[in-house]
Order: sequence, then structure tokens, then C-alpha cells
Amino acid sequence: MASYIGRRKFLATLGGAAAAWPLAAGAQQPARVPAIGFLGSGTPITAGAWVVAFAQRLRELGWIEDRTIKIDLRWAEGRNDRSAEIVTDFVRLKVDVIVTYGSEHIQIAKEATSTIPIVALMGDPVGSGLVASLAHPGGNLTGLSGQNADLNGKRFELLHEIVPNLRRLAVLFNGNNLAYRLEADIVRAAALPLGLEVLAAEIRSGDDIAPTFAAIATNADALLVVGEPLTF
Repeated sequence: MASYIGRRKFLATLGGAAAAWPLAAGAQQPARVPAIGFLGSGTPITAGAWVVAFAQRLRELGWIEDRTIKIDLRWAEGRNDRSAEIVTDFVRLKVDVIVTYGSEHIQIAKEATSTIPIVALMGDPVGSGLVASLAHPGGNLTGLSGQNADLNGKRFELLHEIVPNLRRLAVLFNGNNLAYRLEADIVRAAALPLGLEVLAAEIRSGDDIAPTFAAIATNADALLVVGEPLTF
């Protein structure tokens, strides 16, 4: 009888252990590696250095790519429709953070998700309507504001020194974005006191580039480019 009871207890214990194995195995599985969805609004050629610096800084903070963090790099090549596809995929994959830049592409990301944090480099976030204010942006968007519109006035001054006979200056900018229009206006304001004519060379898609440059070659003495993915 004692032998029978011992055997029964042993089998019961073994059965309980077997039932617990899946739970134990599940507990020992490695935790999910956090994922960053990186939406590059341009191409690796125009923004590759940013990606290198981004990954390097993550390593300095202890986040090692493909070990403790996963970075899903995607490039929109200046196309808004491509950005929308990429962000939709990021939402489907449930990435932990979306990193991007450029007001149009940031807006696309904001429209796609209100829960995934978006870390962005932007020009004028308030003027572009991306946030309510710098002090209290609200929502799921944060990041850095690279408001360098004032630099265009300085660039214009340098250009005038290089081309002293400059009379007509074309300013190439993406007309889809309010922030880029603002930068073009700053250049125009700097040129007016010098009696110079500023020609607004506005483009909205890649199809506009060839005819716009044809007009610039005919009508302007120099060109100033308001830099962003489409004009790059």
C-alpha cells in the first residue's frame, strides 16, 4: 500500500510539473525587443548621415541595434503617398515609437495614430499647426524644432556678396508646406531693401521640377533653395 501511494504521489507531482512546463517556458522566453519605426522623408543619400548619428547615439545610451532595440528603416523618397503606406505599416506592426522629420510627413504620422509616440525634427511646429504650443504641445508628438528660417536671410546676404550684380533671385520651395512658404517670405523681405526682384519658384511634386528649372534658367540670375526632401 505504501508503495502504491508513493507511486500515485509521484505521478501526481510529475503531472503537475508537466502542466507547469509551458508556463515556465513562457516566462523564460526573451522579452520582446522594442521597435522604432524610422520614416525617412527623403532617401538614404540625403539623410543617411542622420541615421548613422541616430544609431550611434542610441548605442551610447545603451540601446544596441538588433540586440536591445530594433530599427525599421523606411524611405518615402519625398512622396506623401509612400509616407502614408509606411506609417500604416508601422501602426500595423505596433512599433513602440515612430521617428520622422518634415512637416508633411509628421502630419501624415499624426493622422495615422494618436497612441504611438512620434518623435520628430520639425521646422515651425506651431506655425505648421502640428502642436498647440511649444510649452504644451499635447497629443503624441514630441521632438526638436529646427527653426532655421532666419538663416535664409544670412544665406541670401552671402549669395549677394558672391554675385554682386544679382538683380533677380529665384527661391525654390515646396508650396505644400506653410513653413517653407514662411522661409521664402523671409528671403523676399531681406531682398526688398536692396531693390532686388525675388521670383517664387514653387513646386508641389516631382513633375514640377523640370518646367520650374526651365523658367529659372530664363528669368533668374541665381537660385536659393529652401531645403527639404522634395527640393533635395
